[in-house]
Amino acid sequence: MKFTKMHGLGNDFVFLDYFSSGKPDLDFPGLAVTLCNRYFGIGGDGLVLMLPSSVAHARMQIMNSDGSEPEMCGNAIRCFAKYLFERGLVTENPMKVETLSGILTLSLKIRDGVVESVTVDMGEPILKPELVPTTGSGEMILSQPLIAGDREYLITAVSMGNPHCITFVDNVNDVPLQEIGPKLETHDFFPRNTNVEFVQVVDREEVIMRVWERGAGPTLACGTGACATAVACVLNGKTERKVKVRLPGGDLHIEWGEDNHLYMTGPAAEVFEGELKLI
Repeated sequence: MKFTKMHGLGNDFVFLDYFSSGKPDLDFPGLAVTLCNRYFGIGGDGLVLMLPSSVAHARMQIMNSDGSEPEMCGNAIRCFAKYLFERGLVTENPMKVETLSGILTLSLKIRDGVVESVTVDMGEPILKPELVPTTGSGEMILSQPLIAGDREYLITAVSMGNPHCITFVDNVNDVPLQEIGPKLETHDFFPRNTNVEFVQVVDREEVIMRVWERGAGPTLACGTGACATAVACVLNGKTERKVKVRLPGGDLHIEWGEDNHLYMTGPAAEVFEGELKLI
């Protein structure tokens, strides 16, 4: 089996190309656990399958490192577009990609045939509590108290096709991520579990974010999380609609447009290609 390792700001993935050959009958959730293991496998936050689509230029299927399947991943989809374009498999720009959260449009910045950055139209944020989903009610979950463990957190809930729980802190470096992340991820308030973002506001145009990803744990970046964070910042009156989100792996630029769509711009990088034997 041939694979390609790629990352978006350190959020790394194992890519399998079935765009032309067709998807084989394999246990991909189990394969994700094996391949993403950083000690006995290739290592990665997730496994990405590149597939043909009847409704878009291509289809992306992703599995977390624990074998679960999220609806979308903003960092993975930028890598996905870079791979397909640079190999001539999809030459359209903008490129349309089918995901579990719908068909997304990606605009590629290209220089000398190389994709330098990708702007993704991430669609509209979902704020209705039952659609995020949460067990809450009302118009939205905005700075609402939530008890997890023995502490209370003020959370804002946003879905970008996948659920996010955002809480603001004075200093992200003081957050015990390994302790708090799992408690909020699996809280009963989120029936399908949730991604968790801890956000420190620098000023009206810049924030710092650390993330605990659903099914993957702490990662260096999260594209959908950065978009959800931008929405939470605006709704809580903390930033403008265009904001730089600083992540451990680098920066993403997010704009909540007047059309109510979130636009995420960031890089994608290919690390190496290889072959593996399935035992």
